[in-house]
Amino acid sequence: MDGKADVAATISREKLMHSLYEAAELEHNLMCTYLYAAFSLKDGSEEGLSEREADAVRRWRRAIIDVAIDEMGHLVAVWNITASLGGSPRFGRTNFPLDAGYLPAGVVVKLAPFSESVLQHFVHLERPHGSAEPDGSGFAPELNATRTPRQLRLTPAAFDYETVGIFYETMAANLRKMVESHGESETFCGAPALQLSTTEVDLGGAKVVTDLSSALAAFDAIIVEGEGAPTETAASHYQRFVRIREEFAEMRTANPNFAPAFPSAHNPVLRKPPRPEGRVWLEDPAAVAVVDLANATYGLTLRLLAASYVLPSPSPEKTLYVDVAISLMRALTPLAEHAARLPAGPSNPDCNAGISFTALREAAPLPPGSSARRFYVERLAEIAAVADTMAGGAPRIGQAARVLQSLHERLRDAPDPAETAHMAEANGPQASEGQSSLAPPSPASRIADGVDVVEGREIEISYDGKRCIHARFCVTGAPRTFLANVDGPWIFPDATDYEELSAIVRNCPSGALHYRRKDGHDEKAPPVNLMALREDGPYAARAEIVLDGSPAGFRATLCRCGASKNKPFCDKSHKYVGFKASGEPKTRKTPLLTTRDGPLDIRPELDGPLQIRGNLEIISGTGRTVACLQSARLCRCGGSATKPFCDNTHKAIGFKSD
Repeated sequence: MDGKADVAATISREKLMHSLYEAAELEHNLMCTYLYAAFSLKDGSEEGLSEREADAVRRWRRAIIDVAIDEMGHLVAVWNITASLGGSPRFGRTNFPLDAGYLPAGVVVKLAPFSESVLQHFVHLERPHGSAEPDGSGFAPELNATRTPRQLRLTPAAFDYETVGIFYETMAANLRKMVESHGESETFCGAPALQLSTTEVDLGGAKVVTDLSSALAAFDAIIVEGEGAPTETAASHYQRFVRIREEFAEMRTANPNFAPAFPSAHNPVLRKPPRPEGRVWLEDPAAVAVVDLANATYGLTLRLLAASYVLPSPSPEKTLYVDVAISLMRALTPLAEHAARLPAGPSNPDCNAGISFTALREAAPLPPGSSARRFYVERLAEIAAVADTMAGGAPRIGQAARVLQSLHERLRDAPDPAETAHMAEANGPQASEGQSSLAPPSPASRIADGVDVVEGREIEISYDGKRCIHARFCVTGAPRTFLANVDGPWIFPDATDYEELSAIVRNCPSGALHYRRKDGHDEKAPPVNLMALREDGPYAARAEIVLDGSPAGFRATLCRCGASKNKPFCDKSHKYVGFKASGEPKTRKTPLLTTRDGPLDIRPELDGPLQIRGNLEIISGTGRTVACLQSARLCRCGGSATKPFCDNTHKAIGFKSD
């Protein structure tokens, strides 16, 4: 060498980005294959399973979907690392089955229904380094050639890896080299606000990456959650699939004819493929229509997630897009399950259909603004309208149609930030909700145990954002104190008379707001413990609440649809999943309580109902007494036929409280 740097060994931002794009596609494809297997599983005795088998299959479905959700978290982590390096995350992927050589020869990715060989394939994909786990039958690679016979100097080139864990370890090593060469601040030059965080989504990978430490932590989390390396933890994907495999073998021993899944197609396609090998062309009109609808729902999910990565955090629009994208999965799931129960067509008489996860030719984000919002609203309206025409006589499609319609209404009716900004520019510094055009000086504030605490002269206001359901009693009742739609400080206690402000805070149904008065006249427990039933919505509790053994204030809104990501509290998911529950159930003949106040102990059972102990009056939305009791189990899975009371449906539907 003549003293010049070895260019071939240089790690560039372009090369790192190339590897991260492959990582995004890998996680994305794995997520789809896991979901496909879960969608193919049967459900209950009406589909040929014994009670014991049905219980097992429900557990497997939940476990596989949980792994798929983890893969979504890994995908978010990869996107965040990409954004931290100044890149634009990749949301697309190639269609199934992947061509040989697109990934390393040993990593075969295709859609297939749940079976012994598919399960073994999942175990093989998630195996730790050094494991001798073989691949499942039918997953042998077409070609064994290496992808990188030589290292190129400038053009990024894929490299081979034996396991997914080695792939991430290699990327981590390359990232360290780049930091050593360029420095940490220059390496991580992307805007952190353009990433996804827990502000927008409750996923393990939604951690903002700003430096080498946070990037390496994200890589390590992906490896440990998948392989379980270095200790093969019981919660790893590898161990979860191994446990399903062991139980599957036991069930097959007890019943050799045990068939837990429908014979869904391997790699279904909607168009007659020029290369038919390894693919099933769907011909049945009903199956084609459902798969088309499911694919369109999936495609819009990708578009909305992509849109979130060009919007800063915190941003109502960013949160809106992520919420709608995640909620679309509640429509995709029943559609894909319905497809797995339909015939593929006459050319494949012993085969069922299945969602093909057809990728958009381009899923990159649209330019942010009103035009993008219009595009998404129009597309969701189109999808919801088609679902509505197909819903008759098909409960799963009906469920999806309700979710799609609700999401369309939410997206359509949400304030357009571009229009809001334009109006503000045209009309001067006037704010919405009747707030003052000139905000007062920012008061002293602090964060205590994750709760914002704002100090006023006479009163201190606390705000727990995790409990807020945006009922808007605060911004409409005290608009000078609670400023809506602003960046930065938004609570100004001294802008409203503290007596009036105390009353406004007591109207907050979720308990997100709390006050402490300096004259000592703080909020007191209500004289009657009440649990109100909101129409198609949550429980609204007013009492001296003791939640899971800890004091939780005097007000709370608790989930009863089963879909909240913030259980046991409501997060308004009931609006987006089409939850139906009367706020006016029949009155039960129960004796009146001699004592109507006192502590109300609420204990959310694991994967079960709310266990209530204490004096309580359950009331309808209009205030009518439904029941007076001192002990009850209240449904929170959303499925009970005796709402608001539990009838153990949570066990039958596999409800998960975490």
